[in-house]
Amino acid sequence: MTSPWSARFEVAPATSRLLIERAHDELVAGNPEDHRLADIRPLVRESWRRSLQSFVGAEDLPPLDLSAEELEQYRRAHPLASVIDMVRALLLPGTPEDSGVAVAVGDAAGRLLWVEGDRRVRSLTGDMGFVEGANWSEDAVGTAAPGTALRLDRSVQIRGAEHYNRLVQPWSCTAAPVHDPETRRILGVIDVTGEAEAVTPQAQLLVDATVRAVEGELLVARLRARAQDAARASRPSSRPPSSRPSARTTEADRFTLRVLGRDRALLEVAREGTETVTELSPRHAELLLVLATHRQGLSAERLGDLVYGEDAGSSAVTLRAEMVRLRRALERTAPALVPASRPYRLTVELETDAHQVLSLLHRGAHRVALAAFHGDVLPDSVAPGVAEVRETVRTSLRDALMTEASVDVLLAFADTDLGHDDAELLELCLRMLPARSPKRAPLVARLERLAAHG
Repeated sequence: MTSPWSARFEVAPATSRLLIERAHDELVAGNPEDHRLADIRPLVRESWRRSLQSFVGAEDLPPLDLSAEELEQYRRAHPLASVIDMVRALLLPGTPEDSGVAVAVGDAAGRLLWVEGDRRVRSLTGDMGFVEGANWSEDAVGTAAPGTALRLDRSVQIRGAEHYNRLVQPWSCTAAPVHDPETRRILGVIDVTGEAEAVTPQAQLLVDATVRAVEGELLVARLRARAQDAARASRPSSRPPSSRPSARTTEADRFTLRVLGRDRALLEVAREGTETVTELSPRHAELLLVLATHRQGLSAERLGDLVYGEDAGSSAVTLRAEMVRLRRALERTAPALVPASRPYRLTVELETDAHQVLSLLHRGAHRVALAAFHGDVLPDSVAPGVAEVRETVRTSLRDALMTEASVDVLLAFADTDLGHDDAELLELCLRMLPARSPKRAPLVARLERLAAHG
């Protein structure tokens, strides 16, 4: 089936990009009465002012509200999970990877739950944080189709420079809210992001039609389920009613181990709206990181090898003593994290900032991943298990950026300790930069210095 985005339609005339950019610059600079603002579409102008009043940064990345595990659990239970195949069929028929657009489905709070479509578009938009789990509400990123559509409760098109966030201005998007077919409560939002084809009148018609089809399918499924329930209830049952009480659910504590760029890791415990932070000893940091990496559990011998390597002949005795000390420390600060034994393992989820970077790379959020990379994993540790995680993060970050990231992200990577002396990276930046870019000269100078010392 041919993709509806493969045809190029005429985009409706709009205010010139240069005028929009200048009006935006004046507003962000604190000149809300600048005469150029009168030429901006009222929908966009009012959204800009709301963004300014909400202190939205004009170049900030959107917050990542959902970790990979939270995202998977949340979207499985979300009402729009049952219609995601319909959204794909209507907006991404044929070959989604070459459609020319990215299609996103978010919740009522503006958090993106599914982002699919063109491989190139997803890679490039991932650099600006347009990824699953990110918050694209108007309060988080300013004027953009998903958040503004939710804010106004209507379908919206935002073209290029009309975006409040400058990182988003290379792209255009159309979005419309999805409502509960009976209560009309907003369930979420459907968005199409791309180049000019994403903001044609045909694009808006297609997104609006998809929303109506989704709402219709939700209603049909609900009526069908009620009919089935009624049919079951009308049948006699020989079984006595269950007296088992319903399961009581509580929000679990959230544990995060921060190991990037630091030797004394921080253990963060989020509980009922509060957060405590505890600094760990280097050895306890190593043990927790290795256990968080090997969720299936480790024998005492294997855990000793990953933490002590070949340095300790009596590593088994040393390990037992250290595990006793770790348990005592965790009993005071995070008792749920106390490791079980035989094998040694964690019985609750322990996130690490190192694995968060890997998850961001997997989602294509290169710029966000680079911003989250604060340095090597426990840089002074010589534990083999830590060295393995450290090398995995370093290699994965470099490989993903070198393969898929935009030149702006690569230049930012070249300014980090990890990328500063990477000649291959600097040469790639040179190839990607325009011939007259002023950013080329410093790169050439750095390459010459590396060659001179090589």
